[in-house]
Amino acid sequence: AADFDAGFFGISPREALAMDPQQRLLLETSWEAFERAGIDPQTLRGSSTAVFAGVSYHDYGSRLQEAPEGVEGYLGTGNTASIASGRVSYLLGLEGPAVTLDTGCSSSLVAVHLAAQSLRQGESSLALAGGASVMAVPTSFTEFSRQRGLSVDGRCRAFSADADGMGMAEGAAMLLLERLSDARRNGHPVLAVVRGTAMNQDGASNGLTAPNGPSQQRVIRQALANARLSPSEVDAVEAHGTGTRLGDPIEAQALLATYGQGRAEDRPLWLGSVKSNIGHTQAAAGAAGVIKMVKALEQGQLPRTLHAAEPAPQVDWSAGAVELLTEEREWPSSPERVRRAGVSSFGISGTNAHLVLLGPVEVGRSLAVSRSAFERRAVVLGTDRGALLGALGAVSRGEVPAAGVVEGAVREVGRTVLVFPGQGSQWVGMGAELIASSPAFAESMRRCAEALAPFVDWDLLEVVSEGRGLDRVDVVQPVTWAVMVSLAELPSLCLNPRYGTD
Repeated sequence: AADFDAGFFGISPREALAMDPQQRLLLETSWEAFERAGIDPQTLRGSSTAVFAGVSYHDYGSRLQEAPEGVEGYLGTGNTASIASGRVSYLLGLEGPAVTLDTGCSSSLVAVHLAAQSLRQGESSLALAGGASVMAVPTSFTEFSRQRGLSVDGRCRAFSADADGMGMAEGAAMLLLERLSDARRNGHPVLAVVRGTAMNQDGASNGLTAPNGPSQQRVIRQALANARLSPSEVDAVEAHGTGTRLGDPIEAQALLATYGQGRAEDRPLWLGSVKSNIGHTQAAAGAAGVIKMVKALEQGQLPRTLHAAEPAPQVDWSAGAVELLTEEREWPSSPERVRRAGVSSFGISGTNAHLVLLGPVEVGRSLAVSRSAFERRAVVLGTDRGALLGALGAVSRGEVPAAGVVEGAVREVGRTVLVFPGQGSQWVGMGAELIASSPAFAESMRRCAEALAPFVDWDLLEVVSEGRGLDRVDVVQPVTWAVMVSLAELPSLCLNPRYGTD
């Protein structure tokens, strides 16, 4: 969270210091999400791209009360929740909806739900969805500790007999969504398809922060209905699964009552939680679960859930066909049955979200057309993974030159600007040599002559070669236009102080 490349985003060091680290991480992961999708972020300026970002912590500002001089004026924008999404849109020039939301631990999955709705309604063409959690002060640790909600050793033992609380973690995750038809038409890689989503609220449960099993069942059924699927058509669920003694049994019973019913004996619902690997990343947790299941769909393997050798005895596992992924399993696919998975995320606010994913994995385009072109560039060459990783390591450590690495710098970063002069820049014979020596220039002049012919009583090519008529305003201005257009068609331009352009 502290290693933010402020200069990359055109942000001054003082403003960066005043920015909530969650804003910094959302910027970095948003940029990476675009590039991984084969999209140069700098080409999206003015597009109807949306940003939905979940952020639950708003405590960084309290650490700036004794901040260094010079951050005044940046504290408001650096710590206002709405700016977390708005800054991404501002810096990249995105003109779709920008929404920062806080539903607690379900924030980033709710963001995915809202992004999918935005795309389906046509208010956006692309949508970023995710969240970030950085705990700037220890308040959450002390509060959950007093509630006996934290694991003694910081490990999430989801659905395990020895579950003793959650392990809190920090993280950031950002997903990029696009309508499937648009992604295919635009040649963007499709890692998975969001088939259906739903969200609801616990309402009046037996406590403000206590989960509500019937509400969880309803949100699952709503997502399945939205996906037009039956529970038995889904193979696995990435659960909320924090490892708490109250929440896990309620969630397991909801899964048994929905996905666990009407299944073939040899096709149970496989259950796991990424929180057993990385802890509970809170506002980023739902998106983290999506990423895990997307990778599982891609690899055709269901990863095991850690620290759950013995299922929780508080759950009646015989009530349905649901089994914990205590070991890694192959995940077969066939034309008759594609891989499908559910992802759950439930917020301390009582807001629940569930989505259904399926995998039509497609091959991505070359990295050469999916990365922004910066001033310093490097290419690594290798015949196997080890060689490539070694070369990448050398680049990251600055150990260049190195085997398998080609590095260089662009002399000038920017775009070519052509300024077309008006009347008064002409001279007799301008363009004549280029017509004789440059086929591209000559062809462009010929097309310009054809375009002008119906409107003038003179011939463009004759005027250029003979110089007659350049004293007439109705001749010189169209001729100058044609020369400038044709110069722009040349493969390369070299400025010449005497002749203007050669």
